[in-house]
Amino acid sequence: MLLSAAASGFIAAAGLIMAIGAQNAFVLRQGLQQSHVGLVVLVCMLGDIVLIIAGVAGIGALVQQWPWLLQALRFGGAAFLAVYGLLAARRAITGGGELAPANAAKQHWRPVLLTALAFTFLNPHVYLDTMVLLGSLSTRYPAEIRWAFALGACCASTAWFSALGFGARLLLPVFRNPKAWRVLDTVMAIFMFALSLLLLLKPLRVG
Repeated sequence: MLLSAAASGFIAAAGLIMAIGAQNAFVLRQGLQQSHVGLVVLVCMLGDIVLIIAGVAGIGALVQQWPWLLQALRFGGAAFLAVYGLLAARRAITGGGELAPANAAKQHWRPVLLTALAFTFLNPHVYLDTMVLLGSLSTRYPAEIRWAFALGACCASTAWFSALGFGARLLLPVFRNPKAWRVLDTVMAIFMFALSLLLLLKPLRVG
């Protein structure tokens, strides 16, 4: 029963986390730049773990009772994604979005940390998916088994962000060409604008 619950948690979380999202795009770019990858991966993993545990503990029910909080995050997240999309669009137009290893080392960790935190906690869907949905799925198991479900979900998050961040270096041969970075930034800009617009136009529904 424990292994079954853990496997279910792993599969459910993997399906949610691996979906293309703004956070994943940011982790991928940091991995390609080889800039503070460990910090970014750690923030994303710990953020997921905290939310997963909170959801399994039943705190996700509070999110359902505070729709105003999700709406505030909705507009705040849309504004953040729009700004990040503008920055990506500027890099795509002007070039210079790539970072050589020497320059990557000069990138200060503080703005990277703040950006990782914003991508992790300003997305209202992360609360619906990680806290509400995973929390609800965990209730299929007895209380003493739910933590195996949570452990499986946490393992999925750890494996995914580690692979995405540290595995991005495998794509570095492609990104030795500056044009590849401009294509990446163009795709990221379009993606961020689309997500921002989706948050503005599509009201969040809990439950």
